[in-house]
Amino acid sequence: APFIQKGSTLEMGCYEGFFTSLLEKNLELENIHVVEGSSELISRAKKNVSEKVTFYHSTFETFKPEQSFQNIFLIHTLEHLDEPTLVLKRVKSWLTHNGNLFLAVPNANAPSRQIATKMGLISHNQAVTPAEREHGHRATYAFDTLEAVVRESGLKVDNRGGVFFKPLANFQLDKAIETKIISPEYLEGCYQLGMQYPDLTASIFLICKP
Repeated sequence: APFIQKGSTLEMGCYEGFFTSLLEKNLELENIHVVEGSSELISRAKKNVSEKVTFYHSTFETFKPEQSFQNIFLIHTLEHLDEPTLVLKRVKSWLTHNGNLFLAVPNANAPSRQIATKMGLISHNQAVTPAEREHGHRATYAFDTLEAVVRESGLKVDNRGGVFFKPLANFQLDKAIETKIISPEYLEGCYQLGMQYPDLTASIFLICKP
């Protein structure tokens, strides 16, 4: 939130509009635009936001905005792209001169993933598993590989961090929460610890400037 600027905002990929709703309601952003390649997802997302949000049915590779943006969000989407550098170069041209790109991806070095590597379940931390590939993942990033793609596109990393220290796999966390083995206080502790150890979080993020 401290890095978000008032002004035009673009969300790249909306799924069912949950994050779009956070931008509109929790952060009270106005002039929100969304580009999404699935017309079905746009229909779903529209039900979760106000009519003030503008949607564009387009791929990132062919999208041609008519304005620049103060804030652009590419959240858990870069790992799905076949040509991430090409898309980020386009994103750079869509930012205002002092705008911010908020970029977040799943973290290859999350403890749960490193444990899976040691168990022999995956070959290495940055491997794309069959299940991830089935969900459209093309890459698994750590800070070094994510920053390399950003630099190659001509963007500058202005800030970095991680969200939620992740000791367990998703299905294990879900089960532990469901059976109340894990408390809300434990989850808050994992969130706080993630700020202390960003390289060991579920997701890593960069805030980039043109």
